[in-house]
Amino acid sequence: MLTLFDYLPSRNAWKVRQLLAHLGMPYATEHVSIFEGEGQAPGFLALNPTGRVPAIRLDDGRALAESNAILAFLADGTRYLPSEPYARGKVQQWLSFEQENVESTIGALRHWTMTGKLARRPAELVAGKRKAGLRALEILNTQLVERAFIAGDAYTIADIALFAYASRAARMDRAHRSATRLRRRRARVFSRSAFGARIDELAQLPQRNTRLSHHPVRPSVGCP
Repeated sequence: MLTLFDYLPSRNAWKVRQLLAHLGMPYATEHVSIFEGEGQAPGFLALNPTGRVPAIRLDDGRALAESNAILAFLADGTRYLPSEPYARGKVQQWLSFEQENVESTIGALRHWTMTGKLARRPAELVAGKRKAGLRALEILNTQLVERAFIAGDAYTIADIALFAYASRAARMDRAHRSATRLRRRRARVFSRSAFGARIDELAQLPQRNTRLSHHPVRPSVGCP
């Protein structure tokens, strides 16, 4: 059985949980308390040298890290990652956009807020992150005027990846609440799976000294 190394507040880990739910794939979970430093344990660093979640371990012991790489691996051969080269390239385009323009801005602001570091960051740095985050949301809004999902007419791992942090924007800054099309997109993404709403709820819970080691998870039947 596949093992997911997870931390519930992590939106990167949420991406993988969401796709696993859609695929109906059973998996085991090992909880890694990143904020408490467990990501730096030698055993976990052997799986992922960066010490970050998510990571997965396959039945044969091989490991894979980085959320979007995991999404592409798990989605290969499914409806969530097109096989046609151009359509697949468009998904990869938006996965790259998510890493460069969304996670690095909205994700950073969220992390600093959750860990109490925001006030200690230089004002110019915070302002720059907020400006860049707003620009990323504006780009997404413009793209979503003409189509239901970011890479075309079909729901893909690009939607999962972008939703993870773009959906948190309003909590980081009041100005981000102008992203009306992203709110509509939020409804579309969650409509794909009732399980996704549960994951999102869990992702808001503080995780202190909680372990879910080798806990098998079986997603709800009927996920798209």
